[in-house]
Amino acid sequence: MHGRIHTRRKGGNVKDAGRFAGPLSMSVANLCHRLQPQVSAPTATGFAEVVRRLGAPLQVAVAGRIKSGKSTLVNALIGRRVAPTDVGECTRLVTRFQYGTVDRIEVVFTGGRKQVLPFAPDGSIPAELGVDIAEVSHLEAYLTSAVLQRMTVIDTPGLGSLDAASVSRTQELLGAAKQDEGSNELDDTSRNAVAGAEAVLYVVTQGVRADDQQALAAFTAATASREAGPVNAIAVLNKADTIAPESVQGAENSETPVWKAAELLAEKQAALLKPRVADVLPVMGLIAESAESGQFTSADAEALRKLSTLDEATLETMLVAADIFTSWDCAVPTGTRLRLLEKLDLYGIRCAIGAIQADPAITAGALRRVLLESSGLAAVRARLDVVFAARADGIKAAAALASVTALAHASGNPAERQRVHDAIEVLLAKPEAHQLRVLEALTLVVAGAVDMPEDLAAEVLRVGSNAEIDAQLGSPGASRAELASQALERAGWWRSFASFGATPAQSRVAHVVHRAYFLIWQQLRENRG
Repeated sequence: MHGRIHTRRKGGNVKDAGRFAGPLSMSVANLCHRLQPQVSAPTATGFAEVVRRLGAPLQVAVAGRIKSGKSTLVNALIGRRVAPTDVGECTRLVTRFQYGTVDRIEVVFTGGRKQVLPFAPDGSIPAELGVDIAEVSHLEAYLTSAVLQRMTVIDTPGLGSLDAASVSRTQELLGAAKQDEGSNELDDTSRNAVAGAEAVLYVVTQGVRADDQQALAAFTAATASREAGPVNAIAVLNKADTIAPESVQGAENSETPVWKAAELLAEKQAALLKPRVADVLPVMGLIAESAESGQFTSADAEALRKLSTLDEATLETMLVAADIFTSWDCAVPTGTRLRLLEKLDLYGIRCAIGAIQADPAITAGALRRVLLESSGLAAVRARLDVVFAARADGIKAAAALASVTALAHASGNPAERQRVHDAIEVLLAKPEAHQLRVLEALTLVVAGAVDMPEDLAAEVLRVGSNAEIDAQLGSPGASRAELASQALERAGWWRSFASFGATPAQSRVAHVVHRAYFLIWQQLRENRG
């Protein structure tokens, strides 16, 4: 099973470094191993679970309201249509998609028992499982997908569902509620301390509702309640192709009005959801799924090629609405048009026909790439790489330290708590661990635990939420010399703020930000040659 780690200990150090996201995760794993002989048996068991999770890929939950298109987006991200998109038993369960050398599904029951199930003939998880769903904790799907080697993708039931049990499962995953009984090795407190997703990709549609904000607030609260919990959420505006350009001011006169409307709406939603999420990106999930998971075929391309030969007036009329598109009398069979609609919607069909008219010799493969490019999936993947994958080491190490702290506090032994606290402070004092200090400061500011002026809070968010130096400094495309000068200037400013005018809590954050800028300046100076 992927995620299990095999280690051998000598002097309290983990030797199998290849399973960890980076040096910070490795350092926390070593800390756990060194502390295990010095703490009680329940705490030591909890530490072993922390190390196990450190060795697993980053856990990214895809969450959102019911019918927001979460499962469609999961399929697009994985590159296979495995998550069922129609309502069924399994859509009421949390499903973890992770890497495995053999494709298989495991039903995990609340008592810990597991049952292996085959995939449906079409390669997806069966809509009906043939078991008592009330007794099921979650599903584990193992796939030979390269994407899953570095990221476990977790599909969740929709918030806003009338099924209370489904909502509860999602809330548990996001850290908003206590987990069900699922492991005999850990007690309730310990299991809570190490449970929950490490990052979240939140799916919204055109209207951001109150429970969208509540769910994101629950995730932030769950991470913020940990001493070093990171803020690690981004959102996607799904079904962007269904947005009417006339409903968004400034979109109608654009060359690509639908996409422009989606971008403008995503900007508004980002302002509404910040600081809960780092960004909101538009995406056309259905088009992305069809293009990326092999659903778009040569037969589909040929049908679109036939449609492209219709006269312009007929085409424009057919593309006004779905019922007109499927009922209009033309050479392409109604069933074929229905299939195209199910895979691409009207926007995707219009986009594909436009590409064929521009290049009549375009191949099915090239047409698939055009559709994929138009879907916005590449931008979502790139942002995932920046926010999650590139920072997985810091995210996982911070979450693990938070779990270690929670386990020590739950033990009820003051000496044990102090021993763990001292060991963590030693680790955090190392220069390479400063990223964890930044994440901690970021969490304190975003959660409102430290009150900062709005402009300074935005700066802390920018420095802590980005992986690239120019993005951290808010100067995309600036030269190395300009960035170095800016980093040094901001380092000096934050040092002055920490010493004069800041409250004690603000001063603590300011010292962290000052050092972050100083380390950026140092890095730029060292690499200038």
